[in-house]
Amino acid sequence: MKRIIASALAGLGLLACSSDEGTDGTGTVAFTTWGEEYIEQEIPASEFADGWTVKYSKFLVVLSDIEVASGGTVGAKSDQQQVFDMVAPGVKPVFTQQLGAKNWETVNYRIGPATAAAVAAPGLAAADKDKMVAGGFSLYVEGTGSKGGVVKRFAWGFDQDTTYKNCKGEVAGAEQSGAIVTNGGTDTIQLTIHGDHMFYDDLASADAKLRFVNVADADADDDGEVTLDELAAVERADLKEGTYQVGGFSNVFTYKDFVTELSRTVGHFRGEGECEL
Repeated sequence: MKRIIASALAGLGLLACSSDEGTDGTGTVAFTTWGEEYIEQEIPASEFADGWTVKYSKFLVVLSDIEVASGGTVGAKSDQQQVFDMVAPGVKPVFTQQLGAKNWETVNYRIGPATAAAVAAPGLAAADKDKMVAGGFSLYVEGTGSKGGVVKRFAWGFDQDTTYKNCKGEVAGAEQSGAIVTNGGTDTIQLTIHGDHMFYDDLASADAKLRFVNVADADADDDGEVTLDELAAVERADLKEGTYQVGGFSNVFTYKDFVTELSRTVGHFRGEGECEL
């Protein structure tokens, strides 16, 4: 895992700032989001180094500040916070905007703490949006890990504020920065959310592995639920399986600190594409 990461709601707080300078006609950029099978279905035991299986019941994400720009000119920008549950199946529309046809080389977006102005994406329960606003959460994950008849529940909310900048992803077999808008065409850009990142055992290595055993072992009162407070009671240096290296990242001393940093890596671009943090 690398540390440098990979009908629309047009009326919800969308600010259009198009400029046709240097363009040839107009086209459309359409942003969507998806949580992939690992969030919608499960992360199977075959993916974990320790043989656990993880199934999410909720994976709530607050998306906002999606910006398309080129040379300092903003072509489209959506400030509206929208709360999505990535467990809900299928690709979800975020917003669509017409703008000048050219290569807009900069796309940024944000996963940040929900405010009172946040809106629920279509199909999201009002209670889920209210949970995010009340907690000031940017990301909330709830689910279970299971192995050999043992089941451990988790329900963790995070208030990290992360802007994913200068996103790049694969288009027609080649890496492409930003958005490619053609005259009369539509560039559909998926803001992909990766649920497996919550259980990686390294913040700096491309060889990081998925592990759940250390989460399970953190259940100090053995009540079947692992809380963030219980993760905070485990020193990173005491984790028994995996590397849990942090590279150049400071202030990562406990397992909670480590998982909190992992929570900032869930955002990707066009599937496996990455962004700068």
